[in-house]
Amino acid sequence: MDKNIDYVALGKKIKEKRIERKLTQEQLGEICELSSAHIGHIERGTRILSVEVLFKISQALKVSVDYLLFDSVYDDNILSSISPILNDADKKKAQAFLNTVKILVQNIDEL
Repeated sequence: MDKNIDYVALGKKIKEKRIERKLTQEQLGEICELSSAHIGHIERGTRILSVEVLFKISQALKVSVDYLLFDSVYDDNILSSISPILNDADKKKAQAFLNTVKILVQNIDEL
């Protein structure tokens, strides 16, 4: 399996929910029995979470573990998963798709 967790994306999602819930890192840490420094590392993606810590954070933020992990898993071999789709599409649709991807890549920072 060529899938991994993007801990930076996971941390961003945790931070967004924490802020939305109007919690400080200290408050979230207290609820989860973690230090605020540890919460900071998690939000920056510099610490790998245990299942137990992920569960505690999801409970504290009142979201599911799925919600936190969704969009945090990426496929190392994304091109191999796109290739069959393009091979089955007609040439005009495949070219339109590729042009769209090129434009997205060029403008991703502004999105």
